[in-house]
Amino acid sequence: MKGIPRFSRRTWGLLIAGALLYSLAYSPFNLILPSFVALVPLLWLLEETLEAPRPGAAAARIGFWAGFLANLLLLHWMVVALWHFTPLSAAGYIATVLGEAGFWSLLSWGVVTIWSRLPQVPRWISFAAAWTTVEWIIAHLGDIAFPWLGLGFSLTGYPLLVQWADLGGARGVTFWLAAANVILARGLLRPRQHRVALGALAASIVLAAGYGAWRERSLAVRPLGTVALIQPNIGFQEKWVPGEGDRIVSGLFDQTRAILKTSRADLVIWPEATVPDYFLRRRDWADAITALSREVRTPIYLGGLDAKPDSAQHRYDIYNAAFLFDSTGNWDQTPIYRKHYLVPVVERVPFVPPRWLSGLRFFGAFDRGTETPIYRVGMGRFGAIICYESTFEDLPRRYRAEGADFLINITNDKWYGLTTAPGQHASHLVMRAIETRMGIARAANSGISEVVSPLGYPSGRTHLETRTSVILRVDTSDVVPLYVRWGDWVAMVSAILMAMLGAAAWRARAA
Repeated sequence: MKGIPRFSRRTWGLLIAGALLYSLAYSPFNLILPSFVALVPLLWLLEETLEAPRPGAAAARIGFWAGFLANLLLLHWMVVALWHFTPLSAAGYIATVLGEAGFWSLLSWGVVTIWSRLPQVPRWISFAAAWTTVEWIIAHLGDIAFPWLGLGFSLTGYPLLVQWADLGGARGVTFWLAAANVILARGLLRPRQHRVALGALAASIVLAAGYGAWRERSLAVRPLGTVALIQPNIGFQEKWVPGEGDRIVSGLFDQTRAILKTSRADLVIWPEATVPDYFLRRRDWADAITALSREVRTPIYLGGLDAKPDSAQHRYDIYNAAFLFDSTGNWDQTPIYRKHYLVPVVERVPFVPPRWLSGLRFFGAFDRGTETPIYRVGMGRFGAIICYESTFEDLPRRYRAEGADFLINITNDKWYGLTTAPGQHASHLVMRAIETRMGIARAANSGISEVVSPLGYPSGRTHLETRTSVILRVDTSDVVPLYVRWGDWVAMVSAILMAMLGAAAWRARAA
């Protein structure tokens, strides 16, 4: 087929094996061994390109197809789950896979160039720094940032091994796993020559597990209170059917009253965008929620749409937002959280002013929020992230630094259906909890709703595609971790190191 290189059967076999291992490392499989060996087939092939006439070009081709196949499998849910929303999901899927493959290609070219020109630099250092740097870059591409499941997140099924993310964050774990893959790739080929490196790798695993066991015993965790998570399982098209809005809101009221009859909760949480219109247009809904919060004497935090007049443009800025109705029913004086990180195309078309696309189906025209309010309720102070924002580490870190006790994540994962995506999406919160040592309450329209402890252990997990409500306890700690204070320092060190190695490789070429 035109455009597909004529690799040998062995090469294709290694590429396919690597892609399969890469997928098996993540939810729903969460196998531990693939985290340490998934990149080994790619690394073996990159080693072989050093013998090619143009090592960098050969490595770029290998890296592209390795990235293409791995992400084709890992992200298959994008087209399966969103096809019923828009046929454009297929184009978005392919564009995302190609973009990720492009980064794998660039990374492979870079590391092989460094290996060939700077043989004195340990390969595990250059590869781990390159992989970590690329992950950081992907998370900072503005409108097209997509930091879905970095390498470190492949271990979120084993919180014991990633407790040290409170020191180095998810990208610290990424650096470790990338380095481990290099050591194993070389050690499996020549175990006698690399006994010291393999021993060091084994020691690092023991050290990570030891730190995790110590942290789990020593971290003082305290209860904050209980949250009622409402999971209404509203169909993705229901809220747009004329006349259905009142039925949806009435159903949320019924679920809230029913769950609070079984037990007391300190806070009720409705998922992302469950209120299917703007309060600006439906003041009666705001008044009814005010009455409900007074009736149950419990604050309600909920996702909805927000419209803010822009007098300069003679239009409204619209937002995916979250609102707090306190136990007295007050909401006009409480801050509104407006989503910062918007899903490309679906919520905001990259690099295009939202007003150009307002009213067009399948193209998002939301504006970006800028504020990070910390809410105060009886059980403590919390910050909020909406849906896809759980993949970004900076908002939870900022909330913790500013005094938040816990985090709320509201989301509408209905689009994903019964695919692997809901589990992949929820797994990000394991790292966010460990990085900040805060408890996290997650309310999802169709599941997974749950609470994650400050040690990264989920509890009370609900089933997908079910209408249910649960009351769960939220814990926190008083520890403000090094990662919160220092930020994403592993990524910064990796980027600086790659800049230095790149400059040195360029000088070596010139010489």
